[in-house]
Amino acid sequence: MEHSETSTSVHNQINICNLLELESRDEVVSEIISGLSSDPKHISSRFFYDETGSSLFQRITTLPEYYPTRTEISILKEAAGELTGGNKQLDMIELGSGDYSKISILLEVIPGNHLSDIHYFPVDVSESAVRYSAEGVSLRFPEVKIQGLLADFMKHLTSLPGEGQRLICFFGSTIGNLSRSQASQFVAELKIAMVPGDGLLLGLDMVKDQDVMEAAYNDGEGVTEAFNKNMLRVVNRKIETAIDPDDFEHLALYNPEKQRIEMHLVARRDLEIHSPCLEQPLHIKKGETIHTENSHKFTQEHIRQFAERSGLSIKKTYTDRNGWFSLVHFVYPG
Repeated sequence: MEHSETSTSVHNQINICNLLELESRDEVVSEIISGLSSDPKHISSRFFYDETGSSLFQRITTLPEYYPTRTEISILKEAAGELTGGNKQLDMIELGSGDYSKISILLEVIPGNHLSDIHYFPVDVSESAVRYSAEGVSLRFPEVKIQGLLADFMKHLTSLPGEGQRLICFFGSTIGNLSRSQASQFVAELKIAMVPGDGLLLGLDMVKDQDVMEAAYNDGEGVTEAFNKNMLRVVNRKIETAIDPDDFEHLALYNPEKQRIEMHLVARRDLEIHSPCLEQPLHIKKGETIHTENSHKFTQEHIRQFAERSGLSIKKTYTDRNGWFSLVHFVYPG
């Protein structure tokens, strides 16, 4: 990683290397306006995660309807000893590191006298998420060396850190936010960035009863609704608009054909959006949707395809007794 091309901030002895500064404001503005000008309209899910969005997502993971987090944690607790493999030296890279509870489960099974040989690298587009994970791990495991990385892991795979044996952790079925082809390409590109001895721990939310899946994105407290609408406040700051989130309804439903939950914002009335970044106003009709997120669900066939298309080997697949969630340990062959 070329630190000379990045900036580093320090807080509570936590270093955060910022690769996002290499992305110009014009690129961000162009991405948002292009999405809002499309038919159908869409906004990238990466714009969920300002400080408020990260905090709301933390609340979502504790909701009774939201099964993925607690199910994945139960699997990790059962598998942690095997996954760390008694390694005395390990670089643990967590992509999308908004919650340090999962990486902590792996760290807990490493003998205390070996923790000083462990490096932890939280990676996320949200600085508050990176800092939350880095500081949380630092408090619980002060011996662990920590380097935060503020980055879009879709763009910065070649900059993944670590010099020893690496375990790349991609929890929470975050890979489900990508299209099927993007997900396969992502795993293939990860393999290119890996070397023999490296491993990939991939969390996958499996296809299951539709009511169970839809309830997870339509909680009774309305936290997911607030999380979805908060994206509009992020957009307002990015492109200097004054969109009122209350002008939209939250919609989350399962698309059985594409095996994914889709999240949308539905306009309650006709809207005219003004911005100094726009040559002319954007119009959104009543009932028109803005597609904000996909969360693809997976089958055993999808797991096999990840291995076949990337060239990685499946060391072991861990799952819960209901088969709702899978944690797949891929390794670089050879």
